[in-house]
Amino acid sequence: MQPIYILSLIIIYFFVLLTIAYFTGKNDSNDTFFKANKKSPWYIVAFGMIGASLSGVTFISVPGWVQSSQFSYMQVVIGYLFGYLVIAYVLIPIYYKIKVTSIYEFLKHRFGPTSHKTGAFFFFVSRVLGASFRLFLVASVLQYFIFDAWNIPFEVTVILSILLIWIYTFKGGIKTIVWTDTLQTLFMLIAVVATIIIIVNGLNLSFSEIISSPEFEKYSKIVFTDDFNDKKYFIKSFLGGMFIAIAMTGLDQDMMQKNLTCKNTKEAQWNVISLGVVLIFVNFVFLTLGALLFIYAQKMGIAIPMVDGNVKTDLLFPEIALNGNLGISIGIIFVLGLIAAAYSSADSALTSLTTSYCIDFLDIENKEQSKQKAIRKRTHIVISAILVIVIVIFKYVLEDNVISSVLQVASYTYGPLLGLFAFGIFTNINIKDKYVWLIAIFSVVATYFLNKYSINLFNGYIFGYELLIVNGLITFIGLLSIKKTNS
Repeated sequence: MQPIYILSLIIIYFFVLLTIAYFTGKNDSNDTFFKANKKSPWYIVAFGMIGASLSGVTFISVPGWVQSSQFSYMQVVIGYLFGYLVIAYVLIPIYYKIKVTSIYEFLKHRFGPTSHKTGAFFFFVSRVLGASFRLFLVASVLQYFIFDAWNIPFEVTVILSILLIWIYTFKGGIKTIVWTDTLQTLFMLIAVVATIIIIVNGLNLSFSEIISSPEFEKYSKIVFTDDFNDKKYFIKSFLGGMFIAIAMTGLDQDMMQKNLTCKNTKEAQWNVISLGVVLIFVNFVFLTLGALLFIYAQKMGIAIPMVDGNVKTDLLFPEIALNGNLGISIGIIFVLGLIAAAYSSADSALTSLTTSYCIDFLDIENKEQSKQKAIRKRTHIVISAILVIVIVIFKYVLEDNVISSVLQVASYTYGPLLGLFAFGIFTNINIKDKYVWLIAIFSVVATYFLNKYSINLFNGYIFGYELLIVNGLITFIGLLSIKKTNS
């Protein structure tokens, strides 16, 4: 597929998003930008959150991960569902009860201003890195298949990507995103199903024949219970997935900001539970696509792309879609699906980071009314610039599969949030608020060294996603050490 055709599709797609932004951003108020005026239908939010939860990382990186991890990711996804139940019945009622705009305001209510800032800081770092991982993946694909042909630097590709997101979110904010994410989720799901159908036809076999074949069986093992030290071991993956969902959704301003635009607690709960159920089926479809991609590549003699001498399984899907001799239709479908998946998470990340910084650090709600909108808009620009810088840095330092990198970073950055919220919700203990940031930093450092030397310290044990739980537990125990004593 010629680069000019891909670029034309992207331009048309963004015109559609800009049209939605025009109608949803007419009321350019902070209440609209931060809360969507609390009028979002829960089923629209839930459907749109599928795309935001999956993102371009799932669209490309999960299928590319099948070669090394088979279907073990489903163990994590099943854990997600149980995590969403905790979010629905523990966290959401709290957020609605104290009427927060930023969920880290809970920490201010419970402990004090230092805890509030500490929680917001760890979210800020987490979401900047997470959003940058996702956008790095998409920018890399655009660079490899479009802009390299025109000798356009990677840095320019990144700037253009962020600029497009800024253009359609700077007025309507979360209200625009609730509706654009719905459209983008639809495009993404259509793309993955259509791609599976096209690849199956390209193999000249029926779907049932492929599913029952030895080639598919090689990739499709789900449950791993042979070696407890293996990071893919079922219990470790399940519990890790459960707490990843709690931390990366329930304790994440990006994901919860959409939930908080629902009219009431009950609708927000329906939103989260339905999301958890649907994600099980959707992720299984993505893993199935991954197995089919590797089977097709092997049968057709398609090599896995290499970048700077390193094999990049993340690029196998775009390689087959755009250069796999399956016709122009799969190329069109892939481009639309990729852009939809990528920007459904990136746009909400930019908005949530703007919201958190304005509420948690700038205390915008207590500023002069006439200055609040200008502060929000300046912050939106600064956050955009930060994302550009971090994504460009990733080009020179990132070597691992992107979905693996996202979850690994989450184990470090979301751990203190998990410990802080758990301590605040499940105990009545008061703490010395001014020392909380020290506990959070110590937890991250201690978790890093435990992970690095786990083989020697724990008789060959390798941490998987349960590292997040360990991090949260260290924070929880650390907070006990700074509890206030009765005088």
